[in-house]
Amino acid sequence: MHAILFHIGIGVIASLNSSAIYLYMLIVFAYFCWQIISKKNKELNVLLACGYFTGAEVFFRMTKAFIFYETGKYAIMVFSLMGIFYLGFKKNAFPYVLYLLLLLPGVLVSYELISYDTNFRTAVLFNLSGPLCLCVSSVFIFGRTITLSSFLKVLDYIVYPLISMTIYIVLYSPDIREVITNTASNSAVSGGYGPNQVATVLGLGVFILLSRLLIPYKNVLVQWAMMFFLILMGYRALLTFSRGGVLVAVVMSIVFVVFIYFSTSLKNKAKISFKLLGIVAVTLAIWTFTIFQTGGLIGNRYANEDALGRKKDDVTTGRVDLLETEIDAFKGSPILGVGVGQVKTYFEAELGIELPTHNEISRMLSEHGVFGIFALLVLVFAPLITKMNGRKNIYFFPFLLFWGLTIAHSSMRIAAPAFIYALCLLNLDYAPKKKPALHRK
Repeated sequence: MHAILFHIGIGVIASLNSSAIYLYMLIVFAYFCWQIISKKNKELNVLLACGYFTGAEVFFRMTKAFIFYETGKYAIMVFSLMGIFYLGFKKNAFPYVLYLLLLLPGVLVSYELISYDTNFRTAVLFNLSGPLCLCVSSVFIFGRTITLSSFLKVLDYIVYPLISMTIYIVLYSPDIREVITNTASNSAVSGGYGPNQVATVLGLGVFILLSRLLIPYKNVLVQWAMMFFLILMGYRALLTFSRGGVLVAVVMSIVFVVFIYFSTSLKNKAKISFKLLGIVAVTLAIWTFTIFQTGGLIGNRYANEDALGRKKDDVTTGRVDLLETEIDAFKGSPILGVGVGQVKTYFEAELGIELPTHNEISRMLSEHGVFGIFALLVLVFAPLITKMNGRKNIYFFPFLLFWGLTIAHSSMRIAAPAFIYALCLLNLDYAPKKKPALHRK
């Protein structure tokens, strides 16, 4: 409960003086580095550090608490490399080394094309920071086993900074009706930051907390507090008017509920069924309240209508045009691709817009060519093979779906899809062996 209250306080401080969060970010980074170096259970401390920065990344960005824009991803890579330094890595993690090698030809193509006055870090590393984060964290995590209780603690560390962010965005725009005037994604109700990314991490928080409704906390007070934030995060995710993160959370939740329902006892099935009725009732209440708060505009948004109720031609809000342009780029350079970060030039030339890609899958094709296809196949089949080999992880399919669906609508702009993908590779010990009792004669 102390951690929840502390992070509520951080959210309040951020709303009063957002520049203070920069210092907080530095303190948190130093704290986790010290924990990894000084504590015996380095494996868990690395995962906790990575989990915290996964949840905190968007919050740090919206409060300008970063050194580089990609600080969250770099931090996760640093923690993972520290884990590899202390604990090594499994030789069976070679698919992710192969994945990294498959990205190199695209980097070499970019090196030839980038002009002398272009910053290499912003032109290339901006697009590769996500794949690099996924690669390094996956190499560290691959083949490791932790207890279910430790895994749930990692999930808690993802949620804690999301609590701070939720408090911050609530205080950032207290009067909803003043700032919502149409059905477009709205940064005014997203802490002044990108609604797509805010909805993505809030959706992840909603899923994690919904899973803790089915796998409850031992402390009743903590349970009720977390369920309150489950409702608040769901409500604020809807208010971003960004559908991707919300729909991904819904899909993950359905898959998780199905898996846990059919893998539990008859007695627990009855408990889950009762909780599901509560989830449906609360979801309808949140939706109804959101419609009331937005004057019905949120209903128009999900029905793909404008503020006047007229049907929009493109449900993807321009993403199809970007996808077609990237496919054309792939057709033009099918072997090596057009080079990392270079598809942006195609958008400018063909569509007259200056935007980074929204789809990591099409970006891999256009910028890496056939090597990008092989790299994607590695990412899809490597975790599935570990699952078929007996890896136990009740979160496996929801987390793999989160990665796949998120990179399809938001690319890898944030660290969440990279680290959540890596968590798929963990093996969970549901019944850790207890030390045998010592019998004295």
